[in-house]
Amino acid sequence: MAAKHWAMAGMVAASLVAWGAAKADPIPPGWQGDKVEPIGFSGLEGRFGAFKLAIKHGADNRWYLYMGHSFDHGWTILDVTDPTDPKFVRFIPGPSDATTSQVTLNGNLMLTATDRGENPKEGASAVWLWDISEPANPRKLSEWVGGVNGSHRDSYPGGKYAYLATSMPGYEGKVMVILDVSDPLHPVQAGLWSQPGQKQGEPKPKLAPGFHGPANVSPDGKMISTGYTPDVVNLDIADPAHPKLIGSLTMTPPFIYAGAQSVHTVLPLWDRKLLYASSEAMATGCDKDALNFAAFIDNRDPAKPRLTSMFPVPRPPKDAPYKDFCQKGGRFGPHNVSQEIHNPDIQKYGNLMYIAYFNAGLRVFDISDPQLVTETGWFMPPERPDAPPTAGNHASPIEWTEDVAVDARGNIYISEDKWGIFVLRYKGPVPPATAAAK
Repeated sequence: MAAKHWAMAGMVAASLVAWGAAKADPIPPGWQGDKVEPIGFSGLEGRFGAFKLAIKHGADNRWYLYMGHSFDHGWTILDVTDPTDPKFVRFIPGPSDATTSQVTLNGNLMLTATDRGENPKEGASAVWLWDISEPANPRKLSEWVGGVNGSHRDSYPGGKYAYLATSMPGYEGKVMVILDVSDPLHPVQAGLWSQPGQKQGEPKPKLAPGFHGPANVSPDGKMISTGYTPDVVNLDIADPAHPKLIGSLTMTPPFIYAGAQSVHTVLPLWDRKLLYASSEAMATGCDKDALNFAAFIDNRDPAKPRLTSMFPVPRPPKDAPYKDFCQKGGRFGPHNVSQEIHNPDIQKYGNLMYIAYFNAGLRVFDISDPQLVTETGWFMPPERPDAPPTAGNHASPIEWTEDVAVDARGNIYISEDKWGIFVLRYKGPVPPATAAAK
């Protein structure tokens, strides 16, 4: 597909909000936690719906947190060099008719998604490409146009290719597109893979398939392991122009069907030949959907991935006025993990896993024994009954934890749909690294 490029960086720079010099916002009171404590907070100057997070340690030796927004159209940058004092750098406006919640980066190239799921538009871009060699001043390079609904969670692991979850002409739902970004001014499609039934004219399955993203590329660059509803799939990408299915494991049914989000996240632990996989809760309460899941999959034989264990269901604090999180209100279930493991500025996985769990906040799990995962800590932000109607998902009064990213220094960042960004530290025991996890 065609790419649009912008020769004048000033077109973006002129619209940026200047770097603020004020001290960080105070940490909102009323939070609860077990072995996880807040050390910093940013209210993002009143912008809500912070969503996916990405981190860059710049050549200036400063640390930057980038985030997309679900409700304020655009992207925010924080300077988190001092995690106890996150400083607002700037807000970059995005298209007003698209959701701009997704961001991925590696090195000096960043991709931001424009998702038009409810506002399809012929000829509109699916991704914007940015030069972030000056991390505080991204320079827009180009746009790439896919289908009318735009893209969702994309991935750029570095090198020649990015991997998109995007709509495409001639296909139903979002499919996986391999995008050649070797010339970021002129990105071009290099390959595409879809589930049976997505291409127009193919027989339609009972449950519509779809790709949520992101794609995860193996260290040797030859395989993708990812969720692709209704399955977890392993794909051979030795020839990027013609990806081939190696093997798959169907997750829905029996687990929840909620469109492409049914198999929302897959995170490979490549050294252990394990895949973490989870769904995304959609309905509030727990009486409308089938069971949400968070699980480990044995991927030693990529042709035959095998479900091996389930994560325990989080329990509320002992003094909570509800007996379980289903009764709390809002959505309950796993959402995101610290996903951008291709990025050297993201903490590599040892034996702790951090999961954003919607109304249950952030949950920390000991995965040293993948057959017997245990919860070892948690953090829940305070509720915000005074949130303005434009804040986050105003359809629910309950606070939701959306995303989590852990930088290489061990600082944990979580995005909240009615507050902003909390910076946390885990204070509990760290399971010793196994031979595979070292």
